[in-house]
Amino acid sequence: MRNWRWVLALLLYFSIFWRIEAFKFHRAQKTERISGSAGDVLEDDPVGRLKVFVYELPSKYNKKILQKDPRCLTHMFAAEIFMHRFLLSSPVRTLNPEEADWFYTPVYTTCDLTPNGLPLPFKSPRMMRSAIQLISSNWPYWNRSEGADHFFIVPHDFGACFHYLEEKAIERGILPLLQRATLVQTFGQRNHVCLKDGAIIIPPYAPPQKMQAHLISPTTPRSIFVYFRGLFYDVGNDPEGGYYARGARAAVWENFKDNPLFDISTEHPTTYYEDMQRAIFCLCPLGWAPWSPRLVEAVVFGCIPVIIADDIVLPFADAIPWEDIGVFVAEKDVPKLDSILTSIPSEEILRKQRILANPSMKQAMLFPQPAQPRDAFHQILNGLARKLPHDRSIYLRPGEKILNWTAGPVGDLKPW
Repeated sequence: MRNWRWVLALLLYFSIFWRIEAFKFHRAQKTERISGSAGDVLEDDPVGRLKVFVYELPSKYNKKILQKDPRCLTHMFAAEIFMHRFLLSSPVRTLNPEEADWFYTPVYTTCDLTPNGLPLPFKSPRMMRSAIQLISSNWPYWNRSEGADHFFIVPHDFGACFHYLEEKAIERGILPLLQRATLVQTFGQRNHVCLKDGAIIIPPYAPPQKMQAHLISPTTPRSIFVYFRGLFYDVGNDPEGGYYARGARAAVWENFKDNPLFDISTEHPTTYYEDMQRAIFCLCPLGWAPWSPRLVEAVVFGCIPVIIADDIVLPFADAIPWEDIGVFVAEKDVPKLDSILTSIPSEEILRKQRILANPSMKQAMLFPQPAQPRDAFHQILNGLARKLPHDRSIYLRPGEKILNWTAGPVGDLKPW
């Protein structure tokens, strides 16, 4: 029996050997132009297409929160901080609210971290309500549309539902005062309570400078077929199993832990970024939420993302041709992952990698400092610009009210 396992391993190895050799040859080939309805828009310049007014809030809503815990600058939810900084010096900013197309309220709702660096969202609804009460009482712009021409950055696990457990997030729903605003969020899943129509889905924050420091030669052969590092089970929060990642991560481990094509482990080595650059496929399964920074890392390092998250809505899906660069595997099909990936024609693999090699693709997933053309900041602005002009119907008649200021859990109504 043992001999048969070795024979099988050798056959599997040689079945992909020629693909790896083909990758060595094609690494130096010209990158492929991103074209079509999705792709060309990555090149769009939002400057001149919209104007944004940034509310000046007391520092307790943003800067003082960050001063208390600078770790907020490096966690995956940091887009809310860097977007604020970007807008303050962006040419789309206007100091005259009368000429603004959009209004932005800088509230750092994820910068309340546990000792382990995980965000605690329990104060977030009260903080957001407090900020909205402030702008609605000091400026006339919120009241004329009840926020329909305002946007908010809400990078929590489940966006403006403000909870890290899906069951609780669904129970809470989106904060009632944000029902008319445009939400810019990392969470995206079709037909989900926490995804509002018109939301702009963005990538989670991944530190650009850190990734840049780990780049290796582009001629390095991709000798790893499938790569993944991370949890397969979350015993602390899901002791009985099956709930975390809807069982998809557990299925990866149970089916492929001994498969020689799969380099998977819970250990997170110091060569993590380098290893991704040596891999052909990088697994991007759901965890507690459908998204994770692995998606950003895979794109930046040219590793074909294998997306295992049913109904996921991906970042900037109207601009990034995800079908052309990724592989989508249904959660129920995880046990067949090896046959799915080994059956992909080499020509298709090579084409995906050439598109991934396009600098615009990588740039769109990052929040660099300082900002650069076509980066994630500019893709957010492009998304906002594509929503213009606002329909006149968003503006309320004198005395008209739509939002219920007393709706929501009782705890959310307490002062912040």
